[in-house]
Amino acid sequence: MSYYAVVNPATLETVKEYPTISDDGLRAAVDRADAVYRSWSASSTVAERAALVVKVADLFEERRQELAEIISREVGKPITQALGEVDFSGSIYRYYAENGEAFMADEPIELLGGEGTAVVRRSAYGVLLGIMPWNFPYYQVARFAAPNLVVGNPILLKHARQCPESAEAMQKIFDDAGFPDGAYENVYATSEQLEWVIADPRVRGVSVTGSERAGAAVAEAAGRNLKKVVLELGGSDPFVLLSTDDLDEAVQAAASARLDNAGQSCTAAKRLIVADDLYDDFLAKYKQRFEALEPGDPTSADTAVGPMSSESAAAELEDQVNRAIEAGAELVVGGKRDGAFFEPTILTGIKPGEEASQEEFFGPVAQVYKVASEEEAVDLANDTAFGLGSYVMTTDKEQGERVADRIEAGMVFVNLVGATGVELPFGGVKRSGFGRELGRVGIDEFVNKKLIRSA
Repeated sequence: MSYYAVVNPATLETVKEYPTISDDGLRAAVDRADAVYRSWSASSTVAERAALVVKVADLFEERRQELAEIISREVGKPITQALGEVDFSGSIYRYYAENGEAFMADEPIELLGGEGTAVVRRSAYGVLLGIMPWNFPYYQVARFAAPNLVVGNPILLKHARQCPESAEAMQKIFDDAGFPDGAYENVYATSEQLEWVIADPRVRGVSVTGSERAGAAVAEAAGRNLKKVVLELGGSDPFVLLSTDDLDEAVQAAASARLDNAGQSCTAAKRLIVADDLYDDFLAKYKQRFEALEPGDPTSADTAVGPMSSESAAAELEDQVNRAIEAGAELVVGGKRDGAFFEPTILTGIKPGEEASQEEFFGPVAQVYKVASEEEAVDLANDTAFGLGSYVMTTDKEQGERVADRIEAGMVFVNLVGATGVELPFGGVKRSGFGRELGRVGIDEFVNKKLIRSA
């Protein structure tokens, strides 16, 4: 099988294969990106580039059904969730197009002494390499591509090997929107090829969304070549439930936070930390919720949980669950795999510090813990190498603020689930990576902030 192929995880059928780019073809792509940086990036205005990005947003709206069906076929995403991803991606392009001029405007500096003026002027940084994952094929690319194309940074996009068709569809959108040749170019490259692309002096920065292992390898290569890198890696996000006026609502929130995209989300609520006075009732209701959700056909609008992205991903999750059980975890519900389908699963009895408590379970598996105090909840929430997102549920507003301040994460959502937005910065700390995407800060990651001091 080709390195890039569409393998429908619901049927395990190989739908289509795509050839890997040749070394000469990849060098030519870098040449085109560098040429467009020296011409289009330097000569076009922010407004002109934003106008092209608006067309991208329009095309996402026009082609939403086609685009959604592609990723439902590629990675098994339920069609309703796929449509939601397409819509959110389009809104990211529109957000940066509408706000680009304001974000890129000169920033005056008030001088403390001396005559004249000083400003920070933002301009393009250079050719960028984006390495994107399979779990949100359009959304992850939009977070990277939208702000940087408004800035004027040409993009070489290496998508996941499971996503060649969605990568192809996005390339057509950028072409149809009128971007010049080389401004956005999808490359079906291998990891080995990327090593020399990163080393090429014309490539100024790298953005990676993916596994901790992949991010570390890219960061090492970028560091050797003194290239800036933004990393959005794994997460083992805590969902801390300290008090509630509506336990059913809390259970629904916890289920939604865990099972979206079959649990294959870096910011899914993977470790549920529940106050002891709520624990028994919460677990009983949570179990009922999981039992009612049977994985099904991702093309059906009635399906809430589809297959995992591949049979190998499901087999890896099965191995993690089995190892956790062998180490003493209790299987409350689920645990069975059928091809790429994996039952929604709940594990309890995992002790802090055990292997299962430190791993990221990238699929529909929830770990539920009981705690006796706010202090214990915070300590357990922070007992991980990751620090991406987190959730705090409480009826005490002051407690919510207090716990949010103490959680070691890039994002904390208090009494909210699914509250991400195009205007809100996204990123983590610790081994979840560094740098931010989305919002005002997302456009500043790959920008030359040049000081101009005049007499």
